[in-house]
Amino acid sequence: MSEFLQQAKNLQDQMTEWRRTLHQNPETGFEEYKTSQFVQDKLKEFGYEPKVFAKTGVVALAEGKEKGETVALRADMDALPIQDEKDTPYASVIEGKAHLCGHDGHTTMLLGAAKLLKDHPPEKGNVKLIFQPAEEGLFGARAMIDEGVLKNPDVKAIAGLHVNPDVETGYVTCTEKETCAAADFFDLEIIGSGGHAAHPHKAADSITVSAEVISSLQQVVSRQTDPLAPTVLTIGQIHGGSADNAIAPRVRIGGTVRTLDPEVRSQMEVKMERVIGGVTSGFDMNYKFDYKYFYPALFNDSSLIPGLEQTVNEVLGKNRFSIVNPSMGGEDFSFYANEIPAIFFRIGVRNEEKDAVYPLHHPMFDLDEEALPNGSAILAAWAHQQL
Repeated sequence: MSEFLQQAKNLQDQMTEWRRTLHQNPETGFEEYKTSQFVQDKLKEFGYEPKVFAKTGVVALAEGKEKGETVALRADMDALPIQDEKDTPYASVIEGKAHLCGHDGHTTMLLGAAKLLKDHPPEKGNVKLIFQPAEEGLFGARAMIDEGVLKNPDVKAIAGLHVNPDVETGYVTCTEKETCAAADFFDLEIIGSGGHAAHPHKAADSITVSAEVISSLQQVVSRQTDPLAPTVLTIGQIHGGSADNAIAPRVRIGGTVRTLDPEVRSQMEVKMERVIGGVTSGFDMNYKFDYKYFYPALFNDSSLIPGLEQTVNEVLGKNRFSIVNPSMGGEDFSFYANEIPAIFFRIGVRNEEKDAVYPLHHPMFDLDEEALPNGSAILAAWAHQQL
């Protein structure tokens, strides 16, 4: 067992307590005031001088014995606006909010790494500890970057992790290049004219035309996009009508587009609007279309993969690291990866005996807390290895 993992395991009880405190008190994006204060207090206990970035973000610097380059470690802190349905002593006490994506685990793992790095500073260089707010759709990473989190001192490389309930505790997965998809969203309104359900020829039925639009939009992926370039177009919402015997004058539709190829991403808005315009004009209707670009695709720097694999082998043992396919989920760690070399990996937290089996964002999601020391040890050891 590596020295980092041994010391991290000695922190198991403390880390479990930290994680449960955060889990019981979830806060959503840019509202993580108590979470931020909790992190600051712990860092001060360890001997750091934390600084606040982007309203609720926290940054601290683990300085080495000699001056040198700087690498960074990032954890996200925000929760989701979803009701926690677990029956556990540490379930969320905040109505309608819960840590169902594991960010409480990420924060705890980085706090553990901060303790390890304070006790075992690098021989040369620094490790910047980034506790980021608002990963869930509010561009927290971009806000941190805009406020200079990658500067003073300049960061040469950054690592981030995410818990994975599909992988058993004690294992780590990573991708070779493409890691997470670009995540974009759209709002569409089909505008017809209302009327009596018995006289459809005197109205313009927005519901039937919406059905044609939805069906046709799927062909943007199946017939207008290279099948070797993974792309997902999902309609997540449709709202229209108010009575069974009336033709709805308007229908509102919302959805998301996920792409791994930046060139495909750049074409989706135009292709979708061409289809929407063609269908609606054929039925003499109008539309409003708003396409919103959110997170770019996340790409790992391939030069950092051998170092991560070596770190995992040293910390967890042989055959605990594997290369896997990309995810079509979005991740705002991509903003860091657009600026500097970055590596993003996933750490197993699945344990069927503890009922830690539910997917991310599920109301029953939980994680195996035995995985917390693994994450801390890998983060700290990776930083040492890079420096």
